[in-house]
Amino acid sequence: MRKLLAAVIVLITAGLAGCGYNDIQRSDEQVKSAWSEVLNQYQRRADLIPNLVNTVKGFAAQEQQVLVQVTEARSRVGSIQATPELLNDEAAFRRFQQAQAGMTSALSRLLAVAENYPQLKSDANFRDLQAQLEGTENRITVARNRYIKAVQEYNVLIRQFPVNLTAMLFGYQIKPSFSVEDEKAISKPPTVDFGKPGAPAKR
Repeated sequence: MRKLLAAVIVLITAGLAGCGYNDIQRSDEQVKSAWSEVLNQYQRRADLIPNLVNTVKGFAAQEQQVLVQVTEARSRVGSIQATPELLNDEAAFRRFQQAQAGMTSALSRLLAVAENYPQLKSDANFRDLQAQLEGTENRITVARNRYIKAVQEYNVLIRQFPVNLTAMLFGYQIKPSFSVEDEKAISKPPTVDFGKPGAPAKR
């Protein structure tokens, strides 16, 4: 009886491997890993916001509207529960995407304020924050590109025969990715290079 049971298990395992089940598992884990890195980098950016806002406020308190917009954008981003399940909900993914795009836009407006305040541009704390932000924006772009590639490979895999039958059997569906329009937006991250302290602003 044990030998028969073992034989059945071996046949089932071989059948699942042959129909792409293991490939789906591997690809799905790659997508989750890539998504986790995207979230890590977005969180790194969000963590920079309070210090950045406070630094700008110290030199340009009158720019209240811009400061409020950044704070509100960060709040909207934080209100979205970016769990792995979000990757199976296209509408929720789009809301996350829109919130991050709003954060990018608000940051661009905040950084543009520095053009009008030479003392702010030359402040050591501000320059350190802008350098961290620039590095984070670059890491976001890299992480998103890896996620896009992982999703593309996953989506192609579960559409192929006979893997598509296995995907349907176990409920694996197409995962959402970042839109073409949004990719154009992130190709132009917030400008954070204001040149050397005391140098004239770039026009």
